[in-house]
Amino acid sequence: MKYPIYRPFYRRHLPHIQPPGSTVFITFRLADSLPRYLIEQLMNERRQVEKILDRIPDPKECTRRAYLEERRLFGKWDTALDTSRESPQWLGDSRVAALVAESLHYRVGRVYVLHAFCIIPNHVHVVCTPLEKPDGTYHSLTSILHSLKRYTAREANRLLGREGAFWQQESYDHVVRDEAEFCRVVSYVFNNPVKAGLVSTSEEWPWSYAR
Repeated sequence: MKYPIYRPFYRRHLPHIQPPGSTVFITFRLADSLPRYLIEQLMNERRQVEKILDRIPDPKECTRRAYLEERRLFGKWDTALDTSRESPQWLGDSRVAALVAESLHYRVGRVYVLHAFCIIPNHVHVVCTPLEKPDGTYHSLTSILHSLKRYTAREANRLLGREGAFWQQESYDHVVRDEAEFCRVVSYVFNNPVKAGLVSTSEEWPWSYAR
C-alpha cells in the first residue's frame, strides 16, 4: 500500500505506525459494540476507497486524498459508535468509567504524556505521546494498550460480575501530524460527549480530560 489509509481493525501481524516521539490519537471500543452487518458495510466502503486511491498516479495527491478519506471514514465509524444504543454500554457505569480514567492517569510519566481522553459508554478516545525508555527506544502503543486493556478488562468484569471479552481486540491509532491537527483532535475528543448526545456542553461530562 503506497498511502497511509485508516484501518479500523488491524490484525496482529500488521504493524501500527509509530514514529519515535510522535503524538497519537487512539480509539478503542468495547467488544461487540458494533453489529457485524455495519462493520461489513463500513469495511466494504474502505476497500472501495483503497481502489480509488490506488488509481491516483501523483504520490502527493494520493497522500492528500488518503488523509481526507481517513478523516471521513473515521468520522463514520465514530458516529456509528456514538449512536449505537443496543450494544454493550459498560463504560456508562460510573465505577467502570472511573477505573478506566484512573488507569489512564496512572500511566502518566511512566509510559506517556497524556494530553486528553474521553470515556464514552462504549468506547474511549486518548491523545498521548509515548515516552522514551532508558535504552533509547519508545514505549510502543501495542504494549501500552495491552497493559491498559488487560488490567481494566479484568477489573471491570469483576465490578460488573461478568466474564468474557470486555474490549474489542483491535483499535484505531493515528499519528498527529502538526499543531493544527493536535488542536483539532483534542477538541474533537473533549467534545465527543456533546456529539454523542450525552450532554449539552463538554464541561458537563465527568469522564473527559484535557491537559
